[in-house]
Amino acid sequence: MTAIPQTESGVADATRVTLLDSERQRCEVWTRVMGYHRPVDSFNVGKQGEFAERVHFREPCATPR
Repeated sequence: MTAIPQTESGVADATRVTLLDSERQRCEVWTRVMGYHRPVDSFNVGKQGEFAERVHFREPCATPR
């Protein structure tokens, strides 16, 4: 792994960190299903497809009338 360079203030500049593929770790994604949390990797093929098709959105704030 590449050393994290220090800025003038002594704070680490994390924007310059680079990892080799051998140093990376797989991120485990969990989601809530039927009232409890489970890792997405444990889903069957159909449920993984449904998870991939989910659409994220932001609902606009309500405005008073």
